Amino acid sequence: MSRLYLLRHAKAGWALPGMRDFDRPLDPSGRADAEIMGTAMRSRGYVPDLTLCSNARRAKETLEGLAGQTDTGKVLFLDTLYSEDAAGYLRLIREHGGPGSLLVIGHNPMTEDLAMAVSGDGDETARALLNHGFPTSGLAVVRFLDELAKASQEAGYLEAFLTPADL
Repeated sequence: MSRLYLLRHAKAGWALPGMRDFDRPLDPSGRADAEIMGTAMRSRGYVPDLTLCSNARRAKETLEGLAGQTDTGKVLFLDTLYSEDAAGYLRLIREHGGPGSLLVIGHNPMTEDLAMAVSGDGDETARALLNHGFPTSGLAVVRFLDELAKASQEAGYLEAFLTPADL
């Protein structure tokens, strides 16, 4: 069994004049939410072996908030998590995934699209929450019977969907 944790970056502030979207920092509520999600992951035993994190500033700051509360395993920063679509995310997961667990800290709509695509079945409450959207700091936990290198559409089970508002 393997687990995929899909985390949308925490809430970021608006870009200031002349600032690239890529460089937007977390706002105070985003920093707090990242820490809340780190605590929730630790308390539930959601500990990744490897974390793939977008190089965008808001994703890196989300990782910092998590890492202050829980173990995030080995971390790889990838520019492609900023620009790829859900199919690109899945390709990266297959490339880096093994028999353990993998956390992806990325962006929407990619995280939501991928969570929906790989979750063929799941916990009724988690599926209902996910159907209402994927807010910042949202975490989808998808379980696979096989290793993540073989992850595919509808092969996963949506075990949980957590948001800071629900914790």
